[in-house]
Amino acid sequence: MGTPRVPMRTALFQSERSGLTYRVPALLPVPPGPTLLAFAEQRLSPDDAHAHRLVQRRGTLAGGSVRWGAALVLGTAALEQHRSMNPCPVHDARTGTVFLFFVAVRGQTPEAAQISTGRNAARLCCVTSQDAGRTWGRVRDLTAEAVGGAERDWATFAVGPGHGIQLPSGRLLVPAYTYRVDRRECFGRICRTSPHAFAFYSDDHGQTWCHGGLVPNLRSGECQLAVVDGGWAGSVLYCNARSPLGSRVQALSTDDGTSFLPGELVRALPETARGCQGSILGFPAPPPSGPGDEGWPEGSRVTSFPLNLYAGAQEPPKEGSGDTRGGGGLGRTEKCGHGPGDPGPRGPRPGPGFHGDRRDWAPQRPSPPATLAQSPTWLLYSHPAGRRARLHMGVRLNRSPLDPHSWTEPWVIYQGPSGYSDLAYIGPTPEGALTFACVYESGVRVSYEEISFCVFSLRQVLQNVPAGPGPRGPGGKPRAQCWPS
Repeated sequence: MGTPRVPMRTALFQSERSGLTYRVPALLPVPPGPTLLAFAEQRLSPDDAHAHRLVQRRGTLAGGSVRWGAALVLGTAALEQHRSMNPCPVHDARTGTVFLFFVAVRGQTPEAAQISTGRNAARLCCVTSQDAGRTWGRVRDLTAEAVGGAERDWATFAVGPGHGIQLPSGRLLVPAYTYRVDRRECFGRICRTSPHAFAFYSDDHGQTWCHGGLVPNLRSGECQLAVVDGGWAGSVLYCNARSPLGSRVQALSTDDGTSFLPGELVRALPETARGCQGSILGFPAPPPSGPGDEGWPEGSRVTSFPLNLYAGAQEPPKEGSGDTRGGGGLGRTEKCGHGPGDPGPRGPRPGPGFHGDRRDWAPQRPSPPATLAQSPTWLLYSHPAGRRARLHMGVRLNRSPLDPHSWTEPWVIYQGPSGYSDLAYIGPTPEGALTFACVYESGVRVSYEEISFCVFSLRQVLQNVPAGPGPRGPGGKPRAQCWPS
């Protein structure tokens, strides 16, 4: 394969001698062009408690490169006496509206203080743009509407960070997580909380917002979402989340994020010490053969992995960091329209058309599907490749997204300290090459010296990902691989 090459990078935001620091990037392509919107937190120091406002740069594609405008502070994306954190943009393709979600946290209250006391200091907010990020409207505080009575059981919560998605149905989804209070009274203190990923969603183009059910079993935090094709089971929503359990957690939803099935550990995606945010991106797989093919050489096949719709709750490993005194049990499903005290449906539900009438659904595992020539959806994932520290930004590929064993080893696109990241699918070039972009924290001594941007193609990914476990064939054994030269 030769020595892996790294894509050229551009520094979008750089720390300053005054202590001003930029962290937690997000990236959103918006048509036409597309225009690229890059966001980050502007902090008065690297400390989370010193987050201040959100900043943005707009990039336009020109002649195969990206021309970036000046950095702008988003003055409307703020609540008085709150700091703005966790940018999470999503685009409504039907109305052209760009939503920039974030959490506004009161004063300098750290997340740890909220978790230990069970007193939430975060507000769910968003601003919108009708002109591809040139101007932004007034802030909306959606906490009462979208969180509602659940706030009593949430020590704190946040969105993303990174991009949200829109489903073919038009539903808008914003990834999120909460620290749920599992046991409140222990000599006047919070006994136990546990982090759980979930999603906020809107079915009316952002006029109203609800929150869905939590990933019920494993501790899962900062997350992102993608739509993948489950073959015989139809399209499913895939969630990939940070976890203190040593590996990433993935969970599936068959009802478009209204609830999630029990999550499972993805051993092929190890976490760094104490975990780190990562980005997930679904994109259409290339044709299996033909001129200009960016897929695997002729003769290679990708096997669909049977969708485990009925996975039982996993027992977590020994305690890790990231919550207070361990995880909780099953989470309840929260749903729009339930009054205070109404927990909503208690179990995950299959999507429309699965096993017919939902009332007849029963937890019985169907027979495995017939082998497909190729999964119609592939996944990219970005995350530091270091096991003990946030080092070496890596990109991994999964050509069989429902198989947690099918992730490649990482292609390291940046050597050195690196942290949070966000991926975007730019689309095919005029020559037909599938193209992606990534923003990520990077530095020479520490990972928050700057936020970098790079562009790369699927062909580059295929040429540079090291050989690793491939898609599994019948019987669960990895298939023989045919890596591009």
